[in-house]
Amino acid sequence: MPRARPEPSIVLFDGVCNFCEASVQFVIDRDPRGRFAFAPLQSPTGRRLLAAHGLDGGAIDSVVLVERGRAYAKSAAALRIGVGLGWPWALACVGFAIPEGLRDAVYDGFAKRRYRWFGKKDACRMPTPELRARFVDEV
Repeated sequence: MPRARPEPSIVLFDGVCNFCEASVQFVIDRDPRGRFAFAPLQSPTGRRLLAAHGLDGGAIDSVVLVERGRAYAKSAAALRIGVGLGWPWALACVGFAIPEGLRDAVYDGFAKRRYRWFGKKDACRMPTPELRARFVDEV
């Protein structure tokens, strides 16, 4: 019997943030096996997943990784995504040696300034037809 393909980990991202969109493209380009799927935080899927994990969608200012039934936010999500990409990005695991409070303080400082530094769009950009399969839709 063939092995079932593992459920993808879902990366929830700010769909109007230019830096976040570039980060999604970075992950896609380095994830040829399709381990990660994506949904904007603002989408119905994003809001549903946030609510299912007890996260406030209106107040979340972070990347969120939903993996194996758990949700990780801020620096924990970013580091886990790096580890999931394999070599050399898996070296991100050394970041777990830094206390989470300190990691998240740096993350929050960057997140607070990302629109000023990188700009934002009025709406989420639709992925190309080739990338459409990597984005999670509401069923």
